[in-house]
Amino acid sequence: MDEESSNNIPLQVQPDPTKRGTVCVFGTGDFGRSLGYKLVQCGYAVIFGSRNPKSSDLVPKGAEVLSHAEAAKKSSIIIIAIQREHYDFLVPFSDVLKGKVLVDVSNNLKIDQYPISNAEHLADLLPGTKVVKAFNTVSAWALQSGTLDASRQVYLCGDDTKAKESVMEIVRSLGLTPLDQGSLLAAKEIENYPLQLFPMWRLPCYICAGFTILVFLYCLIFEVFQPLATRQEDTSYVIMITIANRVFPIVSLILLALVYLPGILAAIIQLYRGTKYSRFPDWLDKWMLCRKQLGLVALAYAFLHAIYTLVMPIRYYVRWWVEFYLKAQIKSNGTNPFLNYYAWLSDSYVALGILGFFFYVVLGITSLPSVSNAVNWREFRFVQSKLGYLTLVLCTAHTLVYGGDRFIYGPFYRWYLPPAFVISLIIPCAVLVMKFILMLPCIDQRITRIRQGWERKTKS
Repeated sequence: MDEESSNNIPLQVQPDPTKRGTVCVFGTGDFGRSLGYKLVQCGYAVIFGSRNPKSSDLVPKGAEVLSHAEAAKKSSIIIIAIQREHYDFLVPFSDVLKGKVLVDVSNNLKIDQYPISNAEHLADLLPGTKVVKAFNTVSAWALQSGTLDASRQVYLCGDDTKAKESVMEIVRSLGLTPLDQGSLLAAKEIENYPLQLFPMWRLPCYICAGFTILVFLYCLIFEVFQPLATRQEDTSYVIMITIANRVFPIVSLILLALVYLPGILAAIIQLYRGTKYSRFPDWLDKWMLCRKQLGLVALAYAFLHAIYTLVMPIRYYVRWWVEFYLKAQIKSNGTNPFLNYYAWLSDSYVALGILGFFFYVVLGITSLPSVSNAVNWREFRFVQSKLGYLTLVLCTAHTLVYGGDRFIYGPFYRWYLPPAFVISLIIPCAVLVMKFILMLPCIDQRITRIRQGWERKTKS
């Protein structure tokens, strides 16, 4: 087989092109060729419009290559797979394009790069055509390889209903899902979709970064600056492992609490208003929409805490301290007695940490689309709500038992500052106390009635 043409052969037997219409593609770049290749596979007769028809050797096998004007005459649907700065070449044969459906698939280099969208600019440039924005959220690689799971949805918009329906038919034929976003005014928003970098992750990442910096600075003051200022002792070596292993679990616990705090605030607001038919504040809406991302970031920090804890015994400082402690006991000819209390305390906080981390992982797994789609609404709610609060209880108890009697001993408070683990308990404990209050029968019944549609009567 000819190696150069092997990539142009469809993976399946080419259906009869008479069963479907003819589609014209302007542009023989990566996306134009990939989309044409997929159209040929799905039974469309594909005609490429090119500046140099004779030199276009990379087009899919079975597609025809003509000049732009000739190709436009043979199809009522033309896919414009070229960049905005090259639209001007279409003007000379605007008469041929009148009445045609032009599908604009272009993207920009940055959000809001131009005053109006590329699709609107194309419509202004070629009056009399029916412009539809589509396919810009699908990559050439996904079309070529067939791995469309991550980009199966195709957003489209346009002012002509019949033109949109014809494009939606092509989208469905390719095995994709069309999502009609309305008129061509929505084109700018659609063009911004591929340029957004993890839009739902921004707020969680900002919150995580803020708490990470604050907790790190607090631990730095507590464990590095204070010994240096009071005892002229250099403990800067604790930054890399010890302080890091303080920051990760503290921020993880706080973020986990913040996953469930907006639900509690929403319940309180509904109780206060006496109705569910009133919008929450915008900040609360945004907070509730990013709870999944907050939880996954918290899980990532919990993983780091587990890894850092496992490497503790191989640290030079720990090995030195064990050796120093043993020598000190030998010199003093004495040993510290075994204390059952501290044995229970140590094993309990480790066990609680293991169980908390286990349920943490369960929550993370069930948030994956492949898993969440396999469970019903009640099962998903049980895992994310009931097991979620159980995870928060276990992790909070893990921290409480870890603190043990250090909550009340003065030497653990430096410069009148409490240890960092005390700070980490403020938000989780507040969330658990508020949740316990909302679970009281008299309050829980009222919330249930409100969420079922009951409204408190107001005096007129």
